[in-house]
Formats: sequence, structure tokens, C-alpha cells
Amino acid sequence: MVLPARHRFFVWAQIIVVYIFVELALWAPTRHLLKRWALLAVIAIATAVLLDRPSRTRLGFRIPTVRAATLIIGVSIAGVLLMLALTKLAGGAIPANPSWSPDLRSSFGYLIWALMQEFILQSFFFTRFEDLYGSANAVWTASTLFALAHLPSPILTVATLIGALFFCEMFRRYRSLYPLAIVHAMLGLTLAFVVPDSLMHHMRVGIGYLRY
Repeated sequence: MVLPARHRFFVWAQIIVVYIFVELALWAPTRHLLKRWALLAVIAIATAVLLDRPSRTRLGFRIPTVRAATLIIGVSIAGVLLMLALTKLAGGAIPANPSWSPDLRSSFGYLIWALMQEFILQSFFFTRFEDLYGSANAVWTASTLFALAHLPSPILTVATLIGALFFCEMFRRYRSLYPLAIVHAMLGLTLAFVVPDSLMHHMRVGIGYLRY
């Protein structure tokens, strides 16, 4: 379906405004400004979603089929095992950061954060790029935008591009955020477990990466 020019402009305006707010939050020099820009990003996303009047399926708020959940989580477990194996083969220490290890509380908190990130990536950015360019092209455009938000961290930028391509493709096929949030959290925690902070700066991005 080809969107009318006026609608395309409105969709692009939503994407640009939200992404600018996200980037301003990531590069804010103070915590006060970070909170302010993050709040504006949340308000912009919520407003755009409400104006869109989306269905639960469009947003991804539906229970996945057993097949979908098995595939998504199975691939994630394989990814975890691969990262652990490659770290061992490279002679890296596990855990890479002995002073930090995920506990139940921090892991649950990261799971909630992973769900929020997947909502922003899929329910906001992917659906809008899908409207503009079709679902197959939206996988690449949304994934690239998501990865660029993790600059200047080279490891996270590459890792999130690979991960987002998988996440977006699974969302395109199965339209469920829940298994994606689980695998996002699994892979993110594993990455933090096997990569030393000297390289990844405690998974920080934006100005936080430079100030680590």
C-alpha cells in the first residue's frame, strides 16, 4: 500500500522527532537534561502511538505461538552458547568483570528495559518504516537506526545491528514482543558477562561511553 504524500510526511516527522529526542537524551551532558529529553521522547512516542490507534497485533502485544517462542528462544540460547564458546576459544575470562555479576533484581530490571527497547524498536520504529517501505525493508531500516543509537561503542553498535536484524525479522513474522524481550535480555546480559568493561564501558552509549 502506497501512503499519500501527506501521511508519509507525518510518519517521517514522528520518526525524526522521536529519534532526535532519543539522541539528545543519550548525549545530554547532565542527568537533569537526560531525564528531560528522555521524558520528551516518551511523550512523543506515546502521543504518536495513541494517534495511530493501533491494534494489539500491530503493537506486538499478543501471546506468541509455541512454534514462534521455541524458535526465537532457541536461537537466543544458541547465541548465548556461541558467545561463551568464542570467549573461551579467545582465551577470555568468564566472567569478564569479576566485580559484577547479574543478580535476580538487576536481571529482572534489565528484562523490563529490554521490553521497553523492543517496544520502541518494533512497535514504534519498525511499524512506521513498514508503512513507508514495506516489512522486508523495514527490517533493515529499523535495525540500522537502532544500531546507530549505540554509537560510539563499536561493540554494541555491531552487536545491536546483528541482534536487531534478528529481532525485527522475528517481529515481522510473529508480531509478539514478549519472546523478543526475553532473548534481548538474555543476549545483553551474556554480552556484559563475557566482554570486559575496558572494551565495552559497562554497556554505556552516547556521552556515557566517552566519560567512562
